[in-house]
Amino acid sequence: MQKKSKSKTSKKSQNDTIAINSSEESSFEQNSFSIVGIGASAGGLGAFESFFSSMSSYTKPNMAFVLVQHLAPDHKSILTEIIQRYTNMHVFEVEDGMKVEVNCTYIIPPNKDMALINGKLQLLEPITPRAQRLPIDYFFRSLAQDQADKSIGIVLSGTGSDGTQGIRAIKAAAGMVIAQKLSSCEYEGMPESAINTGLVDYELSPSDMPQKLMEYTKYVNNITSKDIYIQQLNGENELRKVFILLRDQTSHDFSQYKPSTINRRIERRMALNQIENLSLYVKYLQQTPREVDDLFHELLIGVTSFFRDKDAFVELKRALPKIFKNKKPGDTIRVWSVGCSSGEEAYSLAILLYEYMHEENLNFAVQLFATDIDPNAIDTARAGIYPKDIALDISKERLSHFFKYDSDIEKYRIHKTIRDMLIFSEQNIIKDPPFSKLDLIVCRNLLIYMNSDIQRKIIPTFHYALNDEGVLFLGSSETIGEFGNLFVAIDHKSKLFQRKNNTQGTYPMATHSTGVTQPLPRQVTQKISIPIKVPLRELTEQTLLQEIAPSAILVDERGDILYLYGNAGTYLELPSGETGINNILKMTHNSLQRSLIIALHKATETKETVRSIDVKVKTNDHFRMLNISVVPVSKDNISVSKATLYLVIFQESDIADDDKNASMSELQETSSTNSYIKRLTQELHDQEEFLKTSNEKLNISNEELRSSNEEIQSMNEELQSSNEELETSKEELQSVNEELSTVNAELQMKVVALSRSNNDMNNLLAGTGIGTIFVDHDLNLLRFTPAATKIINLISSDIGRPINHIVSNILGYNNLQEDLQEVLENLIPKEIEVKTVDGKYYIMCIQPYRTLENVIEGAVVTFTEISETVQMREDLSELNTRLLAMTSIIRDSNDAIIMQDLDGNILSWNPQAQKMYGWSETEALKMNVEQMVLSEDKKDEIQKIYSLSKSETIKPYRTKRVAKDGAIVDVLITSTALINEDKDIYAIVTTQRKTDSRVTELKELKKC
Repeated sequence: MQKKSKSKTSKKSQNDTIAINSSEESSFEQNSFSIVGIGASAGGLGAFESFFSSMSSYTKPNMAFVLVQHLAPDHKSILTEIIQRYTNMHVFEVEDGMKVEVNCTYIIPPNKDMALINGKLQLLEPITPRAQRLPIDYFFRSLAQDQADKSIGIVLSGTGSDGTQGIRAIKAAAGMVIAQKLSSCEYEGMPESAINTGLVDYELSPSDMPQKLMEYTKYVNNITSKDIYIQQLNGENELRKVFILLRDQTSHDFSQYKPSTINRRIERRMALNQIENLSLYVKYLQQTPREVDDLFHELLIGVTSFFRDKDAFVELKRALPKIFKNKKPGDTIRVWSVGCSSGEEAYSLAILLYEYMHEENLNFAVQLFATDIDPNAIDTARAGIYPKDIALDISKERLSHFFKYDSDIEKYRIHKTIRDMLIFSEQNIIKDPPFSKLDLIVCRNLLIYMNSDIQRKIIPTFHYALNDEGVLFLGSSETIGEFGNLFVAIDHKSKLFQRKNNTQGTYPMATHSTGVTQPLPRQVTQKISIPIKVPLRELTEQTLLQEIAPSAILVDERGDILYLYGNAGTYLELPSGETGINNILKMTHNSLQRSLIIALHKATETKETVRSIDVKVKTNDHFRMLNISVVPVSKDNISVSKATLYLVIFQESDIADDDKNASMSELQETSSTNSYIKRLTQELHDQEEFLKTSNEKLNISNEELRSSNEEIQSMNEELQSSNEELETSKEELQSVNEELSTVNAELQMKVVALSRSNNDMNNLLAGTGIGTIFVDHDLNLLRFTPAATKIINLISSDIGRPINHIVSNILGYNNLQEDLQEVLENLIPKEIEVKTVDGKYYIMCIQPYRTLENVIEGAVVTFTEISETVQMREDLSELNTRLLAMTSIIRDSNDAIIMQDLDGNILSWNPQAQKMYGWSETEALKMNVEQMVLSEDKKDEIQKIYSLSKSETIKPYRTKRVAKDGAIVDVLITSTALINEDKDIYAIVTTQRKTDSRVTELKELKKC
């Protein structure tokens, strides 16, 4: 730790510092350097000291540093003085509106939130409770928005998770993120939370960070021509090689993503690895599989948050009645969140649906499928655990109702009621089949990263996946494009669309890994995984389930398979032909079907558990005895009587296959007649149940066949309609042949088209209101618009006459012919301001007349009226003269003249005011007049301002004011209200004259 021999004072103004360094830093333009945001909490002081001690070896790092430390709001910070001891850079405690300069360090003051906009630091009063403030996240987000790819975020020692959401924003903007190595932290909470996101580029000790920063920024700043670099990315085969390496390792093809996104992300990875050539980066990818994974995750980074774009979610809630209106009791609401990332948007949808059903007193099951291609994001979403800074995006009511705060990990956990509504799975929307029979699809801010060809495939896929009148919810920058025939807009601004019926009955085709093109199937199977961190009790239960639990299949009331557990596939057989929906009644062994049909039918009717004992089944040439149970599955707080899912459990009998067969033989030989009759009676009863079930299913099948027959009839009508359309097309072709055979008719159509175009041109020229004159090379008049007749005396018979033969109404200008000739010779347009006899002003523009073949065939003269502009210019000149006179009066006045807004903020301060009270104009403009008023007089002053704001007149009055040095000044104040064009008072001007306090006292005594 080294102390500087010369300590710079932290109170030195930034302007003085800039003046000192102006010669050294003049080469750096605005935004030519990176701004590094550094966040720290408990244990951060030691990290700061280590960081800046190492940074001191670089005299001009060409960076600016902004420190955001969790500070006590009621104590003065000395962090500025401490940091100044370890760096050669100038250190400032931030003042509101301070501009960030290169090679300087800025420190947040206590009890303030800080943001960066247009390179300037702005201070804001915190509005959240002290324990819930997240100043690091707040600043990092603004840093990412303002500096984009030049933003750098560093998370140092501290407790909690402040900074985690901020680094997401920085990464989304293609910035760089560093976290302190956990082994060097006094408190690991903040760095560990940042590292767990998987977004941190480097984990370093504070002393190692400066070197990495210098290497990174040197590379970034050395790229002098990004246009050339982008052309290199787009034009060379090296980029295709990058796509191949990504596809080979991750099975995902990024070649159809938009180039701008791909180029920016690859450029950032090259900067992090200090590689300047794309071909070298391809070799690096081949040699380093880990970098391929890092690039893959880099391409997937997106900005997400709970209820992002709150106005759009409000509109979505208004559209929910369209989803629920045709639902019947027992129906399921099916929703698909595409590109769900880490789950915030998917959980937001679930909360919105839950709230709506609660408000409308509805009771429906909800299946919300949330998919993404990033397995890490899916794991995060499944866990349902989020940092406490989500409180910035979620209302207090929702936070308390749908989340539970876990004090052990200092994070929020999603409530089980909401979690059970969602199923998370990995899916690639480009190549994987979609879900089907959906009521709502949410795909926000995903399509913008894909090219138009992919978008044209995805939108029809959404149409196919939605139920009739289903709703599609896109991002603010996305649209359905050319597929207006598939969707109707509910709200254009919020990008809410409703599905139309597909009159053509066709859907997009998907090519899968087999290379066979086939219609996209409807699919409802998902993968459900166990969270990474499992409590000991849950771990024990899971192990027992793996060792003891029987095979089971989760189905709906129709028998459609939703989930397989254990070795359930042993009892299933794939049917021949098209698979369609996987149904357990069609896929089980023949020996099981009768018992399973009866059991499932009973369970759906009674909503109770049904068991079938000792069912004989043949597997692998062996017979075994099974016990089959069909158990209604209760979902959440919904009662069993309303359950729509059933768990079919297969459990082998205690007796082994061969022993069971032997035992059955012995039993048949030794059993009594009564037991034998009882068994036959039971089998007969089961047979009757099977026949009853079969009859019911037959009736259902007949109904379905009747419905299918109606659909076929409808299709037949459609085919007849298509036939009629073909007949019409035939007639149209015959008509075309006739037109082609008649040349005169074709020429006549061209004449008509040319005539229409000529009429359109005439109407366009007349409708613009701009006087226009066309002349040829010889300056003969070719055409003019009606507006031109107000400036030059033209009539229709003047066409063909030389322009100099025609009298104009322009005052003091007789060079039109010479100026036209000059423009035709040098081909440089010319503008002249002219005035007509009626007092109107025009801009006369003369330019060459060019054909589509770029041939000069004359000149065009246009007259654009600017009378109002000239009048405004004259009015402004007069006003400026008056303002200059008024400014001189105010400046030379012997009275203090002060202007303030209605809140008391000082807007103007003349030299006499500075002389009377001691504050300079710069200081005063940051003050409020309350600072000059005695505490006992504040109430009266507020009342006077209120009276003035109500247009009441206030007589001059005597009062006291406090000067900068604390002295009390007796003044006579005359107040005047300033009124704008709308007759509203917007400011108050006070003339303050210093008076003798003894005279004032005598006058007060006389009044008494």
